[in-house]
Amino acid sequence: MKIKQLSLRARIFIAMILLVLLASILIAAVTIYQYNEEAKDYHTERLERKERAIRRSIDFAIKETTYPVNTENIPLIFKKEIFDIDAIHSLQINLYDMEGQLLISSKRTIQSDTTERCLDAEVLNQLAGTLDHRFVFKNQENGQNFQSSYSYITDGQFKNLAILNLPYLENDDFFKEERNEFLLRLGFAYIAMILAAIVFAYFISKYITKSLKTISDKLNEIRLEKRNKKIDIASSSEEIETLVNSYNSMIDELEASAVKLATSEREQAWREMAKQVAHEIKNPLTPMRLSVQSFQRKFDPKDENIHQKVQEYSNTLIQQIDTMSSIASAFSNFAKMPAQKSEELDVVYIVKLALDIFNEHYISFEADEAEIIAKFDRTQLIRVVTNLVKNGIQAIPLDRDNPKIEVKVFADGDLVKITVEDNGTGITEETKSKIFEPKFTTKSSGMGLGLAMVKNIVETYDGSITFTSQYGEGTIFTVAFPRK
Repeated sequence: MKIKQLSLRARIFIAMILLVLLASILIAAVTIYQYNEEAKDYHTERLERKERAIRRSIDFAIKETTYPVNTENIPLIFKKEIFDIDAIHSLQINLYDMEGQLLISSKRTIQSDTTERCLDAEVLNQLAGTLDHRFVFKNQENGQNFQSSYSYITDGQFKNLAILNLPYLENDDFFKEERNEFLLRLGFAYIAMILAAIVFAYFISKYITKSLKTISDKLNEIRLEKRNKKIDIASSSEEIETLVNSYNSMIDELEASAVKLATSEREQAWREMAKQVAHEIKNPLTPMRLSVQSFQRKFDPKDENIHQKVQEYSNTLIQQIDTMSSIASAFSNFAKMPAQKSEELDVVYIVKLALDIFNEHYISFEADEAEIIAKFDRTQLIRVVTNLVKNGIQAIPLDRDNPKIEVKVFADGDLVKITVEDNGTGITEETKSKIFEPKFTTKSSGMGLGLAMVKNIVETYDGSITFTSQYGEGTIFTVAFPRK
């Protein structure tokens, strides 16, 4: 999984755990390094201390000897004393002449891997070239570290007599044991610290992202068609508070923009509606004008069929007047907002009552329950049902063999649902998005206000209207609204 795909909370959690692990590894590495450096310093200082103590013993032996003090007599001077010094200081002692030849050693059996009979020229050069005439050679054999110090032994007049060699084995068993014991304890402490860090990281990441999640949830809830709530966080960091203030300012601006947009759209809708009403009113006026003009030209009081012609002329005018009256009524019904009158009523009974005005034999009704009580306005509910059924009737072609309209009422949880299904011509994909627009219609007559008015009524009661349609086979409208 990519890091970018992880949530902020997960990334904070992982980062804190990795930080603790990295710190633990770093501390362990520093601890091991520190122990190794202490071991090196310890061995260096220990060799120096032993060398100083052994030199004092050698100087004392030279001072107390009865032999002439020179290089040739060194084996005689230290014939016995060299073993005593070795026993006291627990360190092998080798004495070489100034040419690098071995004179005497505290090792009774000289082994080639520990003591050389002749010193290398490099050792002699290094020893002679240092200011303090001391040289320490370090090497490693069989996984063990060795130090070997070389320095001059002088007589009372500070004349060089011999070269003192002290082979020293760096025994780190004590340090390793102490280091391993410390790392074991440190490991237990790290495990406890990591477990505590996991718990701490979980809660701290949850705390840090809590405010961000609140903001995220609010952003997901933003809707242009409703009033959006502002975020109110009691305590938060400065950055989160800045973000919250920006969000609340955006909500204020969005609400102001929504009001302006709604006002603009409402004004535009009414302008379009006025144009539509004017157009619809002109349609019957034209035949009325033509009828009057024709009657004026052909009117003859002596005509024996004058009464019949007057009757036909009157019927034409009445028909056109009725058309204008229906246009005015449709416009008035749409413009009038449904009254917020909520009363407890039986939806099953009201829907049956609304269907009684239709004479079509192919209208059927079905209800899952004998009585479904909900809060709605009786008149508005009848208007919703009659408009949907009327649309269904008008959508069925006259040549349809088995026309049908099925009206169903049922309860779905806290909602009441009414479905009106027809087997009419259906709705094309191009017109589905416009079906609830106030001035849209696919019929040759009418103003297209029916479905817009139904949607307006249903949404006033916190409901919704949806539809599914297949062109050529039919449409199902579903109205849903709360029971209480």
